[in-house]
Amino acid sequence: MVSFDNTENAFKAKSNKDLKRSYWLFKMIGSPTMVKFGSTFAPLGLKLGFKGFIKNTIFKQFVGGENIEDCNRTIEALGKYNIGTILDYSVEGKEAEEDFDHCCTETIETIERARNDKNIPFCVFKVTGLARFELLEKVSAKEKLSEAETKEWQKVKDRVEKICKTAHNAKKPLFIDAEESWIQQAVDDMADENMAKFNKESAIVYNTFQLYRKDRLDFLKRTFEKADAEHFHIGAKLVRGAYMEKERARAIEKGYPSPIQDSKENSDRDYNKALEFCLEHIESFGLCAGTHNENSSKILVELMQKKNIANGDKRIYFSQLLGMSDHISYNLTLAGYNVAKYVPYGPVKDVLPYLMRRARENTSVKGQTGRELSLIIKEKNRRKGVSV
Repeated sequence: MVSFDNTENAFKAKSNKDLKRSYWLFKMIGSPTMVKFGSTFAPLGLKLGFKGFIKNTIFKQFVGGENIEDCNRTIEALGKYNIGTILDYSVEGKEAEEDFDHCCTETIETIERARNDKNIPFCVFKVTGLARFELLEKVSAKEKLSEAETKEWQKVKDRVEKICKTAHNAKKPLFIDAEESWIQQAVDDMADENMAKFNKESAIVYNTFQLYRKDRLDFLKRTFEKADAEHFHIGAKLVRGAYMEKERARAIEKGYPSPIQDSKENSDRDYNKALEFCLEHIESFGLCAGTHNENSSKILVELMQKKNIANGDKRIYFSQLLGMSDHISYNLTLAGYNVAKYVPYGPVKDVLPYLMRRARENTSVKGQTGRELSLIIKEKNRRKGVSV
């Protein structure tokens, strides 16, 4: 069985200086007050000339660089330990058509960069990088679109299909990231359409299933039934979810039942059941377990062993974010399992919303930053008197 307690393996790619920076960052992220202050200060800090400070602290911990070329060092560093890179253009909050076209072009460039590179096993995009949020909301609610909106929506679908077709031609699997529940239907529909087109021989296009939602395990099973009937493979990236606080607040504001599980235990239960379901039908699936949860990672390892699936079976990947849960990533890859890190990139000012969102998520997930800190402290203590 894989052990996640070995901090020497977990942090072998980090110098003492890197470890010290990580320690202070997670200290700050663990404080809601500091996260709130940082969310206000960071944009102001950029305007006041503190870009270098931001770039050498939180940006360096969680982001690969400002452009694809900047990420080469991270790609090589991770590849040295057999950990793949998932290049993630993490620019959020844009609303103009030229921004959406640029995001489409940038995503295609990540696919071309990944072509024939074993160190980049997947590519990824968010549909909110290609479309107005309000349009996705309207389409998801099945509201009637104006003539202009219909044309706009067709452009969105064309962008998504162009990206998926490029991935198919490059034989490079592609994740479509999940969004908020009230725009997710539009994303799911496009994911299904493109899986049906491009996943005839293997899983190229992956939809993302957020198991902190009460309905997603059933949705995963319905997707399997559809794929079985229409003869295509399912690409499934399983995550717990990224918008818990926002989802609950909106449900209260709008007066509808929250789509989020009533407890963390329920989220864990459905996530682990989803793993079991995918493994039961692995001939139809490409699976990526996107999780920072040690228990779920162990359960997937056990399921693979129980079903005599080789550790390095290319249909199954584990994934974590750059700068987090290295004790999971590095110990898994040492045992021969397939692991890839999400490596966000983009201009500092444009990636700040992503970084602040991640900081808020870490603060809201019970035990997340505390666990990272305890592991860093354990490794710092182990290294006392050792020069790195």
